[in-house]
Amino acid sequence: MQDTAAVEGDMGMLWMLISGILVFLMQAGFTLVESGMTRSKNVVNIAMKNVLDIAVGSLVFWFVGYSLMYGESASGWIGWSGFMFNQGPADLFFQTVFCATAATIVSGAIAGRTKYTTYIIFSVILTAIIYPIAGGWEWNGGWLNDTDGVMPAEFIDFAGSSVVHAVGGWAALVAAFLVGPRIGKYLNGKAVNIPGHNKLLAALGVFILWFGWFGFNGGSQLAWGGDDAVGASMVVLVTNLAASAGAVGALFLSWFRYKKPNLDMTLNGALAGLVSITAGCGNMTEGGAIIAGFIGGIIVVFSMEFVEQKLKIDDAVGAFSVHGVAGAWGTLVIGLWGVDGDTGIGLFNGGGSAQFVAQLIGTLAYAIWAVVTSFIFLSILKKTLGLRVTENEEVEGLDLSEHGALAYPGKRQREIED
Repeated sequence: MQDTAAVEGDMGMLWMLISGILVFLMQAGFTLVESGMTRSKNVVNIAMKNVLDIAVGSLVFWFVGYSLMYGESASGWIGWSGFMFNQGPADLFFQTVFCATAATIVSGAIAGRTKYTTYIIFSVILTAIIYPIAGGWEWNGGWLNDTDGVMPAEFIDFAGSSVVHAVGGWAALVAAFLVGPRIGKYLNGKAVNIPGHNKLLAALGVFILWFGWFGFNGGSQLAWGGDDAVGASMVVLVTNLAASAGAVGALFLSWFRYKKPNLDMTLNGALAGLVSITAGCGNMTEGGAIIAGFIGGIIVVFSMEFVEQKLKIDDAVGAFSVHGVAGAWGTLVIGLWGVDGDTGIGLFNGGGSAQFVAQLIGTLAYAIWAVVTSFIFLSILKKTLGLRVTENEEVEGLDLSEHGALAYPGKRQREIED
């Protein structure tokens, strides 16, 4: 009996470690998506930001972030068990790559016009303070799980639609607002399309993210085992179904609206489907996952248009719509048709309103926290160091002005000769 338990424990630890490695690979996916959807003169800068997020984020989260997130907490709001605190290397590594994901979401939204030094500072703040404190509210038995207090039911965010993605998405929106639009993005009050330089890179990046998401959601089970309702195999299945439905939803909506099937929207639809199932991947039937992902793919199309055309905020890759809006939707949908095993917990399957109210409270809490803290820290950085490069540096491209290197030196040489 002890041998069986030991084997199950070792297999669970191995699965969590493999899942963490898959999530680490998502950093490559983000790099390709962000660079492919933006101008070629900023590719080195985007790559440098993504390297920074995982490298600096790993060190900062190890030193202080993990303790704030998983340390002892009497209040349920902020944990603390000292510097360099951890509960085991596998768990620390797994949580670290999640933290880096939240930071990377901001990178794409403000691509092409942001100071690298300022970005470094905000990335440290997000990985050391903003993300860890909010993560503990849910994943360390914090106040969102307190059914004896303000919560009518236990808030559910299985793998981080709000904890990771919405926090990063709302921070990205605030950053894009404060930095301002890219030069030439708006002419006479109308948004101008600034196409990305390489759609193939963007598509490859989405496939890498899709692949890594099986570890992102599946590893959040923290074990391979479990019954058919919540086992990691079921989590991986519904994750794939939601991503597929999100891609199809965005594909057909964009096809209808733009008269041709749109690759950018389809790619972001797949990502929106993934984000939409991230909170509920342990509490969703296969049919429920497909509907959630499909609606997520539709929502992201309308959201990207609204942010760009109505709010006049230049989100270079649609990061807020994919992660912030779809993250909120993925959190709320559990309260609509989520399940707990064979029991319905959502409004539409006999579960009553308690779960929906709990999901709504959690969704709003993460949005408010991310917006307020990001606005405070970014406003201070804007007043002191500045957020934006000069106009000449932006026109020249951040690769040269910020890093003194080009991703495509041959291309620049041909432009000079022409």
